Amino acid sequence: MARFLYVLLAILLFGVLIAIHEFGHFFTAKLLGVKVNEFAIGMGPALWSRQKGETLYALRVFPVGGYCAMEGEDEDTGDPRAFSRQAGWKKVIILCAGSFMNLVLGLVITVVLFLGIDQTRVPVITRFADGFQHQGAEGLMVGDRILEVDGHSIWLYADVQTYLSRNDGKGVDLTVERDGVRIVLDDFPMERYDYEFENGQYHGFGLIFGQVEDLTILERIGQGFAQTFDFVRIVWISLSDLVTGQVAVSELQGIIGVVDVVSEAGAASDTVAIGIQNVFYFMALIAVNLAVMNMMPIPALDGGRIFFVLLNGIIYAIGRRRIPEKYEGYVHAGAFVLLLALMAVVALHDVWNIFV
Repeated sequence: MARFLYVLLAILLFGVLIAIHEFGHFFTAKLLGVKVNEFAIGMGPALWSRQKGETLYALRVFPVGGYCAMEGEDEDTGDPRAFSRQAGWKKVIILCAGSFMNLVLGLVITVVLFLGIDQTRVPVITRFADGFQHQGAEGLMVGDRILEVDGHSIWLYADVQTYLSRNDGKGVDLTVERDGVRIVLDDFPMERYDYEFENGQYHGFGLIFGQVEDLTILERIGQGFAQTFDFVRIVWISLSDLVTGQVAVSELQGIIGVVDVVSEAGAASDTVAIGIQNVFYFMALIAVNLAVMNMMPIPALDGGRIFFVLLNGIIYAIGRRRIPEKYEGYVHAGAFVLLLALMAVVALHDVWNIFV
């Protein structure tokens, strides 16, 4: 029963993410004088609708999704307030607004979660596992604060493990602070080994971080900002791994798979309060993920539409011509079909993983 409730909560929050995204488009479109024909929360048949002025407001039956239907999104309808007839800067603002709202939502959720944390572990080495061979003045020492791993700034303690775990066995570039001095350790050997601890065997890098610091209100807010920017970095790293083949396409998860993971994390928590916090943590990550992914210059996504706006601006500046709207529409429509096909394949894979 608890798992079912977390599933419902995850689905509801997904709906909120999409609604917030579309509200960003809606708000900026209205603000900039673009005609909006319909603003809907949810998909499918309407549970409630109301016409107010030129815009139909609707609440639809399926709580996943939503849309902001602007006049002339894909073709020139002749209306001077159509989206297609607006200046390029207006189009860019409207198209960016959805992702901006997702990013803001992810930031707000994360900051609120961190406001409940009064202490945090810091990336300062307090001791080494028995057998660690690289300690000393030429290596690492107790009291060293990890500042960078392979060029990635360490904003949170968890960043150390995140970036050390990407070690390819050829050495890691570390930057540490020791007695107020920055020390750079290039190609530092940080392979995983099996270390013995009092409570059993530990497979890891041999660094122990036991220092905990109290957080002021401002520091908690700062940690929330840091975690949000960490989410952005994680998304970019994941995309890079996908493009370079380090992560297989079969490992992608769609809405079904993500809802399953989020609900499982909630149900496995020790208390309901912790379960809800875990669900909201995942949703903050997903909100940031949506913000970044939607800005990719892929046709049918907002980033792809922005790409065409900028491309048209360049072509017009050079040759006083623009790409015919119907051809741009063909590109977006074709990409949308491919995205739907990919989503269908990923959804089937998610269902297979859940039940098999």
